[in-house]
Amino acid sequence: MSDPKPRAVCVGEAMIELLRGSDGRFAIACGGDTFNTAIYLARAGADVAFASALGDDTYSDGILALIAAEGVSSEAILRVNGRLPGLYVVDVDPAGKQYCNFWRDDAPARDLFELPDWNRVAASLLTAKLVYFSGITLALYSNTGLGRFLALIEVARQNGAKIAFDANFRPRNWRGDLSRTRTVFMEALKRVDIALPAYDDEAVLWGDPSPEATVERLQAFGIAEIVVKNGPNSALVAALGGREFVPVPEVVVPVDAMAAGDGFNAGYLAARLAGEGPAAAAAAAHRLAGQVIRHRGAIMPRVTGAVH
Repeated sequence: MSDPKPRAVCVGEAMIELLRGSDGRFAIACGGDTFNTAIYLARAGADVAFASALGDDTYSDGILALIAAEGVSSEAILRVNGRLPGLYVVDVDPAGKQYCNFWRDDAPARDLFELPDWNRVAASLLTAKLVYFSGITLALYSNTGLGRFLALIEVARQNGAKIAFDANFRPRNWRGDLSRTRTVFMEALKRVDIALPAYDDEAVLWGDPSPEATVERLQAFGIAEIVVKNGPNSALVAALGGREFVPVPEVVVPVDAMAAGDGFNAGYLAARLAGEGPAAAAAAAHRLAGQVIRHRGAIMPRVTGAVH
């Protein structure tokens, strides 16, 4: 994965973020799991594109302006007349616990692989060296969209791309239908080279009793490179025929853990794209995640955005 500036494509959704401050007022920003990873990959120097769909409104214009400012390519972003991007609000309950509410059912990203120009997205994926997506990505699409996307990543893989996946299981995205979730995930896992799961998600969806069990289940799909995130605990790296626990270099009390996994995945993939080995990449991933959780919101201020 150490070709000169290999192109990575992250697939998913960029939304408007409203973040309540201590004074009760809301600040507006952007976020979305694979979108956050794309931003952090670009900050690490990767050649990265984001694949999604937006509306023709001023909020979509703002998302595209951020993408351009961060050096992420928008070649695989389609625009749909009369539609608006998704929205989420980050609030705090009376006990001080942070939570999110989402409005995204009619977001254009959901129709990405059924829009008239979806072949533009296909062309970007088929020339990528790395394609990254998540379970939140998969939850966006209809069966038609899923079929097209999975067929595309299969061909991209045959063309030499590495396919990276974080299950990022969120029950609300699947309306509680665990059977469909598992079926879709199993189809995706057949096409994955690099798995970046979070252990707590895997325990809920699959009943895995330990990170080691997660590794064994994923290896049964033929996945050669697996990194199991486990909160403040060591990440379990299974690659190159061995296993290694890579500890968190510094335990940080999080200000906001919302995008910790997205930052971890970006740090890991950036290091692998730069030619680092899996264990060194996991250490870099821990460092970036530790920076991300020191800040509120999905995208930390650029001045603190160094990866290594």
